[in-house]
Amino acid sequence: MTLAPDSTATHAAPSPDVPDDGTGVRTDGLPRLAEHRVGGTVRPAAGTRTLVRRSPLDGTPTEVVVPATAQEVAAAVAAAHEARRAWRRTAPGERAAALRQAAAAVRASADELGAALTAATGRLLGSSVESALVAAELLDEAATTGLGPTGRTLAGAAGAVDVVRREPHGVVAIITPWNDPYPAAAGLLAAALVTGNTVVHKPSERSARPGWELARRIADHLPAGVLEVVNGDGETGAALVADPRVALVAQVGSSATGRAIATAAGARGARVLLENGGKDPLVVDTGVDPAWAAQQIAIGAFTNTGQLCTSVERVYLHEDVADAVLAELVALAEAMPVGDPTDPATRLGPLVDEAQAEVVAAHVAEAVGAGARCLTGGARDGRPGSFYPPTVLDGCTADMAVMTEETFGPVAAVTRVPDFATALRLADAGRYGLAATVLTPRLDHALQAAEDLEVGTVKINAVFGGAPGGSADPRRDSGAGAGYGPDLLAAMTVLKAVHLEAAPPAR
Repeated sequence: MTLAPDSTATHAAPSPDVPDDGTGVRTDGLPRLAEHRVGGTVRPAAGTRTLVRRSPLDGTPTEVVVPATAQEVAAAVAAAHEARRAWRRTAPGERAAALRQAAAAVRASADELGAALTAATGRLLGSSVESALVAAELLDEAATTGLGPTGRTLAGAAGAVDVVRREPHGVVAIITPWNDPYPAAAGLLAAALVTGNTVVHKPSERSARPGWELARRIADHLPAGVLEVVNGDGETGAALVADPRVALVAQVGSSATGRAIATAAGARGARVLLENGGKDPLVVDTGVDPAWAAQQIAIGAFTNTGQLCTSVERVYLHEDVADAVLAELVALAEAMPVGDPTDPATRLGPLVDEAQAEVVAAHVAEAVGAGARCLTGGARDGRPGSFYPPTVLDGCTADMAVMTEETFGPVAAVTRVPDFATALRLADAGRYGLAATVLTPRLDHALQAAEDLEVGTVKINAVFGGAPGGSADPRRDSGAGAGYGPDLLAAMTVLKAVHLEAAPPAR
């Protein structure tokens, strides 16, 4: 089994000194990520297979990544397995203190981490730095919440003590995505570590350098073997998931990868936590302010160039307000500066790579060919790199790929609806169930949406936001199991009932 690919070119090479990437472009002078953290130390990569990453700004090769071999993955799991007993017996306060030290290290290097993320994925620099700071906050948060209740007492018989204990799984494999790698990794790593698990972490190969830089800063504050890091792609991830010593696999990423993980882990009885793809809808009810509604759609569809798990990918506009909202939305899209993500004036950077740009272009072309109207954007401007303009499509139908499959780009695909009930029905259709947003001035409609939408998160009158400490289970192809909040801490543990009676006195 190989997990679904999450990278561009992969090829075999006779030695680590790769002369080119299979396209005739020399790569021997490129920076190399050819190391892993195993047994508490950074070790040179032993493999010969390579991945070549390219700049989202101009498509030029920027880095060579050497994935961990199956033997290196096994060594990392063995070290984590060896360290698990000592770590679970470490006082919770000591585990929390280590996470606070890691948080301070991440916070102190937020600028460096932000620059690495922008270079790898094209994310706006200010947003990349903020993402690193959020990761530090998540580490700190787990250091506090992880010291909460760890079990409960039961009303048993007199002369006996009955308790339910929460205990760590043991070795947890954590596989994280490229589009928002810092919070995704920090949240899962912190929850697993503070509850006494040891971890083998594989960041996405599409953001290998940022993932490595974050993970090593956290691992530097932990005992040897507690956090192992292997770099690589789907082949590396498959070796990790298949290892019988891994008790739990926690993954954020594509639904295809999630299904492969669930199949492989389930076959040997391992548990899984999956937060996978989404095709999040946004419903605009009659009576809303068109300018405000357009702003919410633009935030949801265009933030991070549409590359968030909870990006708005489907828009259902009540016909009473559709023309006014679309006019405002087109104006916002056309006024959005597209360019270098390190420029503070830029509001839309490139997509992560050419492969993703091709997916977005194909979805838009198919929709237009099937009758959708492109109100703005819809075509690349010929500049180098994986840029795609903010795009607004009107007249989309339920059979178009842009309404059924993850586009993961800056596209607002709009369907006009005659009433709120129709909007809810269409919003709740499809194979994904991650999140949904409803903009409405009516309390009864808000309550109806909260009740009827079968998704993990329902947001009323705000496309992003929410208090800390919330938890949600994605539905259908969007995954399974709480991916954040206090319930994530619970998912990182297993329950054990203990019944204790005093032994009778010796005769």
